[in-house]
Amino acid sequence: MKVEIWSDLTCPWCGLANHRLDQAVERFPHGGDIELIHRSFPLDPDLPSSPAVPARQMLKQKYGMDDAQAEAATRRVEVLAEREGLRPYIVLDNKKANTHLAHEFMAHATTQGKHAEARHLGFRAYFGEARSLFDVDALLELSDELGLDRDETRQTLVERRYRQQVQDEARRAATLGARGAPFLLIDGRHAISGAQDTGTLLDVFQQVWDATHPQLVQTLAEDAEAICGPDGCVLPADHAARG
Repeated sequence: MKVEIWSDLTCPWCGLANHRLDQAVERFPHGGDIELIHRSFPLDPDLPSSPAVPARQMLKQKYGMDDAQAEAATRRVEVLAEREGLRPYIVLDNKKANTHLAHEFMAHATTQGKHAEARHLGFRAYFGEARSLFDVDALLELSDELGLDRDETRQTLVERRYRQQVQDEARRAATLGARGAPFLLIDGRHAISGAQDTGTLLDVFQQVWDATHPQLVQTLAEDAEAICGPDGCVLPADHAARG
């Protein structure tokens, strides 16, 4: 079963959704058969990459929120995240900037075999430590922590090798009907919007799994004269010949 999730690295609901998705995959009886793929969906492509602006300021400018509204809008997700073990989870007192380069770094990390690890590190660095993800130097720190080749990573980012891939992934999400992030797609057919709780994800996983993996039910004819014991039933040796 393939599960794709589109997210932005500075979206607080995406960070929570990433955590909940990990929990659901871990708890799902067939979690080992799930192929989890992270896709890029930069939410604020018009933001400059520098200087980063306080999240409080961006909420005022983009949505016209006052301080009280900004507090209310972000405190809810902070509380939910902290209840689920993400402590601290810094949203309102963080900074925002263009994340396109960060997504390009994630694409590079994927080619180096660090697909999920890079996303987890990115969310943890941003929401857990309020670290920048917006320039080459900041991303090289993540590269070092992932054990990637620093010079290769720098060259990749400077040359913008994965710019088109990031744009294509965001465009595909929009084509599928995504109007924001997080956005999940299961087996290319079942779409889920928003940071659904772990229980809801488990229910959807089970429904999709049951629909695509029908159980084989075998019944034994009444006249089969099976010999049944404590470990099961054995058909007579001439059963096939009788047909």
